[in-house]
Amino acid sequence: MINLTINGKSIEVAEGTTVLNAARQNDIKIPTLCDHPNLTPYGGCRLCVVEVKGMRVPIAACTLPAANGMVIETETPALKKSRNVILSLLFSERNHFCPFCQVSGGDCELQNAAYDEHMDHWPMQPQWTNFPVDTSHPNFILDNNRCILCRRCIRACAEMSGNFTLSVEERGAATIVVADTNVPLGQSSCVSCGSCVQVCPTGALIDRQSAYLGHDKHLTVTRSVCRGCSLGCGIEIHTRDNHIVKITGDYEAPNAGTLCKTGRFLPVEQTRTRITTPLKRVDGSLVATTWEDALKLLAQNLTPLKGQLAAVASTRLPVESLYAFKSLFADGLNSAVVTSTEEGRPTALQAEYAIKNGEAIEGKLDTLRTSDCVLIIGADLKSTHETAGFYVKRNQPKGTRLIVIDPNENGMDDLANLNLKPQAGSNEAVFNALEAAIIKEGLARTDAKSSKTTLEAALKACGLEAEDVIDAAHMLAEAVAPVIVYGRGVSGNSDAATLDAMVRVAKLIGASDSERKGLISLKGGANSLAAAQLGLVDQLKVQNCKAAYVALGDDFASKRLVETLEKVPYLAVQASYESALTERADLVLPVDIWAEEAGHTLNTEGRLQFAEAALTAPEGVRQNLMVLVDIAHELGVTLNENWREALTQRTSVVELEM
Repeated sequence: MINLTINGKSIEVAEGTTVLNAARQNDIKIPTLCDHPNLTPYGGCRLCVVEVKGMRVPIAACTLPAANGMVIETETPALKKSRNVILSLLFSERNHFCPFCQVSGGDCELQNAAYDEHMDHWPMQPQWTNFPVDTSHPNFILDNNRCILCRRCIRACAEMSGNFTLSVEERGAATIVVADTNVPLGQSSCVSCGSCVQVCPTGALIDRQSAYLGHDKHLTVTRSVCRGCSLGCGIEIHTRDNHIVKITGDYEAPNAGTLCKTGRFLPVEQTRTRITTPLKRVDGSLVATTWEDALKLLAQNLTPLKGQLAAVASTRLPVESLYAFKSLFADGLNSAVVTSTEEGRPTALQAEYAIKNGEAIEGKLDTLRTSDCVLIIGADLKSTHETAGFYVKRNQPKGTRLIVIDPNENGMDDLANLNLKPQAGSNEAVFNALEAAIIKEGLARTDAKSSKTTLEAALKACGLEAEDVIDAAHMLAEAVAPVIVYGRGVSGNSDAATLDAMVRVAKLIGASDSERKGLISLKGGANSLAAAQLGLVDQLKVQNCKAAYVALGDDFASKRLVETLEKVPYLAVQASYESALTERADLVLPVDIWAEEAGHTLNTEGRLQFAEAALTAPEGVRQNLMVLVDIAHELGVTLNENWREALTQRTSVVELEM
């Protein structure tokens, strides 16, 4: 620990702490504009300069490491004058006429800094250039006229999403933020993660969806969890008048504020038609009815068909709802098939392996942050689970090497150090080839003497070149912290032998030991792992079913699901939005959406998280869980409520954090 004095106050901080963070930790305010707690210190704006006893000139606190015995002053007359001059220069350099800016009035850090210094005008005549405003992007706008060149957006693009789209062009007063080689943002390599917008301290980058819908101080903020995929990123939902204004990344969550477009923008763009009253089919058409009538009608139709009933639930539903669904249809009604909309495709293979072997074989997402070699197979981290891809991309400039194995075109191909294009359906042969190459080259970290098959035979089966496989073997085996990431392309299109081969390779390269598990499956929806733990992984076979019940929630009805249920005589759906499935249904029960219901999610690394409700559902709409409870009551079924215990009854593929 380090002891220092700031403004006469003795404080103690950990070694390596900057003076700025030491002050923050002790509620001592030092003004700054270019610094952000989740970005590497930059030292550009010079607003945070402090006087250090023994040093000749003021020093930027954001880049100055705290040292034992330091005596620091932050509020001397000279420092206040310096800040006033810096702010005056910033205001005069660009168009910062606050009444015309949408972030004016409490959301602009430049304006707030000026008020903190008791400025009500700037003494210098503005001398700005009229820069064009880039409105080409569908989600946000870039206005260099509001920019203070703090480079927060550039650093966020690099350090949070690893995309490196933004940079600066020109020099001096003509310097501007540009995308790629100064192309319009909407035509650039931008992946719409929105990190740049969230960190911008002025109105240079503004969100199209939330602009002019209210200042932050007028919004209600609810901490929640993204339901876009199984990663479970922490989010903050900003609401006003029972509407979502914007979604931002939660800097205190494990994802440290990093989000993809699926978590930040897509939930606010919903244009589907909401269902707000129960509907029943009369003479071929759906007509409104009451909840009492709908529940009685459902009970009348399901009671005689208990053993001929198919039940399907979306993995977007909270754990509580998924367990009530299973308790009702599997335990209470003894339905013919009870499963999830994923039918176990992203989870069943590894779930069965964990149960068979009685141990967790997968690790945590944190391993991606520190890995120096990543192999991705059966997944495209540019189209799904994109935040996991960000963890890989942002480490590549630090030396992390990337191997992509995919018979098809993959969004990560251009970033890969090595691309392997095997024959489709040859995943087991690929891992057999890697195993044989590692052993043949003497790279194994275990005492393995022989592989399951020869390198030549494995290469013939997968269609890869020996040179490429040997290169991949060296990359993986020579890495200090290798990680293998696999997705639905493996778990949904392979058998147990493939997973056995993958685990053998992981052990050979040191990615599957007790201290550090470098094997990660991406799984599917928000509660994909929970569905697997509850046994909701069977294929949806409805040949002998006379009725089907679908707990869809706010999920999309896939073409596969609609076609599978097309010939079932009776169909009941609990859903938030109209879809091809509700059009086909005999009974529709309206339920709340993800932001209207509180509940738990179990993410891909086994971390149980609670999501708060941020909105109130429309009148006539009920919670997913309460609908299942009401149905159970109508059918005389007693539901088991001990969902926590149920999650741990099976061995999980990853250690659970309950």
